[in-house]
Amino acid sequence: MSEELGKSSYDCDICKESFLEESKFNQHKQIHKEEAPYHCTVCGKSLPRAHSLAIHKQIHTGDREYHSDICGKSFSQAVYLTRHKRIHTGEKACHCDICGKSFDHEGNLTTHRRIHGGEKPYHCDICGRSFYHGRNLTKHKRIHTGEKPYHCDICGKSFYHGRNLTEHKRVHTGEKPYHCDICGKSFSDGSHLTQHKRVHTGEKPYSCDICGKSFSHSSSLTTHKLVHTEEKPYHCDICGKSFSIGSNLTRHKRIHTGEKPYHCDICGKSFSDDSSLTTHKLIHTGEKPYHCDICGKSFSTSSHLTRHKRIHIGEKPYHCDICGKSFSQSSSLPKHKRI
Repeated sequence: MSEELGKSSYDCDICKESFLEESKFNQHKQIHKEEAPYHCTVCGKSLPRAHSLAIHKQIHTGDREYHSDICGKSFSQAVYLTRHKRIHTGEKACHCDICGKSFDHEGNLTTHRRIHGGEKPYHCDICGRSFYHGRNLTKHKRIHTGEKPYHCDICGKSFYHGRNLTEHKRVHTGEKPYHCDICGKSFSDGSHLTQHKRVHTGEKPYSCDICGKSFSHSSSLTTHKLVHTEEKPYHCDICGKSFSIGSNLTRHKRIHTGEKPYHCDICGKSFSDDSSLTTHKLIHTGEKPYHCDICGKSFSTSSHLTRHKRIHIGEKPYHCDICGKSFSQSSSLPKHKRI
């Protein structure tokens, strides 16, 4: 029962319909009982058919009589086994008649179609956010409750989502199942492979709505936007210099401490940040993953590619404030000023 505008209401937790009178609410509940007259004696769940109840009870008994002859995995229902087998065969029998995308079972197709219709029937009762799928709402609610039900049995770290736990465990096992088909580099996380491929394609899908500058990673866009707000909440307690993100402050402090925690396993040279080590290693491998789409020339770092492209487009962003002469490279400006 809930209180709204000073009136008592009776809310059905099955269909969410509300009633002002308890008698009508009780009458309404009978509809659901008639719809699902078969009750589980273990958990109390009601089902519309005796067959459905029998299948449901297998959850409690652990009985799984349907086995995959390919991998041996077991299931409580034949329909689940059929769906599972499509993982091995690659079959996607359900097709979207709007965009043509295919799915391995009807439930995923139904959820997908909501993207086209804009339907988001699952609503968070805490913040009001809506979702296409009930599973996504369940995951979202953990942000509010702080629940992290997935625990690493090696280090004890906990996660909101099972997927994150699976990815985390690869830190311990060293497994990197995602491989770049261009350069062969491997990654423990599919999203890291997606980000890496942008090195080869030059794709920068994240654009600043203030100045239009584009970035390959969403985190880089977030950091960039602080340039416009001029917000620098991270302060060095040694020299007082301020930074827009905490990682830049951490990196800066190594200037004072002289710490160089990143070591090259080939020549032993050390660096204060991981990006410098990554760039350095390209000297040993000879890898030049950044390619000019105009002339095909390759470079070991994105900054060298950016500098090179100015030759083609004639861009000279560095201007002398004395005579107005412009240069394509920042290093040329100090040399010019000495003349």
